Amino acid sequence: GSFVPKAQKANQKSQYGLQPVASYKVAILGAAGGIGQPLALLIKMSPLVSALNLYDIANVKGVAADLSHCNTPSQVQDFTGASELGNCLKGVNVVVIPAGVPRKPGMTRDDLFNINANIVKTLVEAVADNCPDAFIHIISNPVNSTVPIAAEVLKQKGVYDPKKLFGVTTLDVVRANTFVAQKKNLKLIDVDVPVVGGHAGITILPLLSKTKPSVNFTNEEVEQLTVRIQNAGTEVVEAKAGAGSATLSMAYAAARFVESSLRALDGDGDVYECSFVQSDLTDLPFFASRIKLGRKGIEALIPSDLSGLSEYEEKALEALKPELKASIEKGIAFVQKQPVTA
Repeated sequence: GSFVPKAQKANQKSQYGLQPVASYKVAILGAAGGIGQPLALLIKMSPLVSALNLYDIANVKGVAADLSHCNTPSQVQDFTGASELGNCLKGVNVVVIPAGVPRKPGMTRDDLFNINANIVKTLVEAVADNCPDAFIHIISNPVNSTVPIAAEVLKQKGVYDPKKLFGVTTLDVVRANTFVAQKKNLKLIDVDVPVVGGHAGITILPLLSKTKPSVNFTNEEVEQLTVRIQNAGTEVVEAKAGAGSATLSMAYAAARFVESSLRALDGDGDVYECSFVQSDLTDLPFFASRIKLGRKGIEALIPSDLSGLSEYEEKALEALKPELKASIEKGIAFVQKQPVTA
């Protein structure tokens, strides 16, 4: 909600010859898709963005033309097809990757794997070659595997910085906050539920015992809410009856994470989000938890969320580890089998 007034103020300034506050360049790879379009609109509204580069393999010219008419400061440019990908990424500060195919009814996240794994691999290779210092936000599912894929590609290219690679799990937090606020009749603005683990099914673990403001849940409520948060994606897939998966709520969540990243790059010292990142909080190489963001990416992982868990959460945490481990290993193996293109 804070996007619009700020953006209008920035715009007024620029009309009177003062510098707008905007100074960051964001690229969206997969900008013509179901998530890409609403995400591009929300990022266009951010006062921190000076240039918005939209890339896709088709239909992106129209999206860019449409968006360029919005009277916010950022300049929109479109890039179509592999030959223009490099130019799209030159000098970019934040790259967001929602490219890929969405989940259809009856499709498992595994069915998505082969298609989206290849797409992410190709796009991250281009990021490595053209803007290796950028923050990379991975949305393409299955995130539990696509983030390790991105890490392996960046390692093979010799430019891996674990502080700048993020799996966007913000949607799990957004859903947890919404469902808890509804269930407990709380003001949404106050509610914050950390969500840890991964970004699929049982690997999604909302830490309801750590909800702020402090709330008491019955065992039954904990179970109901946890299962609803874990299956919320399927709720949308079924409601859309074959017409797609969560695109609007995903775009909203991704825009929130981009805005947090931009605030951190801009020197705000108080930016915390949950994200699926390289981590030593558990025995898994990647894990979603709350992180502190700064100018150079991840400034700190926040281990306190994982101490003093409820018995239900302890058990759920142990139960999710084998599945998450398998997804991570699947991503790593995918890249090691296929050498990265020079």
